[in-house]
Amino acid sequence: MKRSSASARPARREHDRSAAAAAQESFIPLMRALVRAYQGFERYSSSHIRELGLTPPQFDVIATLGNTQGMPMYKLGEETLITKGTLTGVIDRLEKKGLVRREVDSEDRRCFNVVLTPKGERLFEAIFPAHIAHLKARFDRMSEVEQMRLRRALERLEQIFT
Repeated sequence: MKRSSASARPARREHDRSAAAAAQESFIPLMRALVRAYQGFERYSSSHIRELGLTPPQFDVIATLGNTQGMPMYKLGEETLITKGTLTGVIDRLEKKGLVRREVDSEDRRCFNVVLTPKGERLFEAIFPAHIAHLKARFDRMSEVEQMRLRRALERLEQIFT
């Protein structure tokens, strides 16, 4: 049976009203501010990391492995939030640069740990403090109280979504 266009119109208008109402939700400006803040942070941070000669995922791996004895690949993936497929490629490229190496786990030969090489350790010691100082210049524009309140608000938001 063919539906008439008249019967489809009320459903369309109902949908339009619901879209109009959705567009008025009070949290939308908060959502936009959160996204814009993240995008601004990402641009600021990434451009500096690239100046240091690394991609953001490469820096993430080196920063995560720094000051450790290394870690299993699965844990590195959890700590960096880099997907397994991407992480493998990042580790391959860092290995080619001589910055990390894979070591077979002595307890489970099916697994391996990713460890910074001496060259990787030297790079970490040079770039990590430099990048933290770069970020600190911006975070210092907020008081410690503002930073604490923002951190708590973001932690609360994380709890709501997880």
